[in-house]
Amino acid sequence: MMAHWGMLGTALAMAGLGAALGGIGGLLGIGGGLLAIPVLALLFGMEQAMAQGTALVMIVPNVLLAFYRYRQHHAISLRLALGLGALAMLTAYPAARLAVTLDHLTLQWVFIAFLLGLCGYLSWLVARPPQPEHASRLLSPRCLPLVGVVSGVFSGLFTVGGGLVATPMLVRGFGQRQAAAQGLALALVVPGSLIALTTYARADQVNWSLGAPLALGGLSTISWGVACARRLPERVLRAVFVGFLLVTAGLMWPLS
Repeated sequence: MMAHWGMLGTALAMAGLGAALGGIGGLLGIGGGLLAIPVLALLFGMEQAMAQGTALVMIVPNVLLAFYRYRQHHAISLRLALGLGALAMLTAYPAARLAVTLDHLTLQWVFIAFLLGLCGYLSWLVARPPQPEHASRLLSPRCLPLVGVVSGVFSGLFTVGGGLVATPMLVRGFGQRQAAAQGLALALVVPGSLIALTTYARADQVNWSLGAPLALGGLSTISWGVACARRLPERVLRAVFVGFLLVTAGLMWPLS
């Protein structure tokens, strides 16, 4: 009986944690999985691959709902999203296979380096003077398939990296607004994350009993986060994104 109540308490705590992460994920367009990885590592002593695989259980349903909410308020081409998503699927599988074979500390340090590099780039975007719309578009629309390819690689390798990379690529490379770019990035995360979840599960790197309540909690608040994102100025949204990346990198930093 005590064990039963203990399991119930853990499930409720994970649902509450998922609710908090879901709101943050909806705000930033990342599905909440990014912060779930260091939290799972710290609270449950999970190694990097297990934490990433468990976070995927939350990421997949949450990004689906977040994309639906974003598409209600922003013009996001479903055809484009499906095409880029298909490319993401092709590159997510080999990247996920590589991730589950890497040493725990190696994968952790690579993940931290990725977060800090992205944080530096986004900080530059926040600090620079406002640019005219035409000046912020660096790439031709014919280069858009690159977003799907790169997104798939990072989704497979880090489980949450696809959306983090796709958003700045769409904003800086193709001149999209921050909120609209986050919505399209969510669509790219879904197929790559499904492939990655399957790969991590086959490698026995998913804790379903923790991931399921985490996902349910996230679904209850992610729409609220999306609504908040629509009300914030783009520079504020980017600054919040940078702060979030710094916190996550700090939580992931090995203590020994």
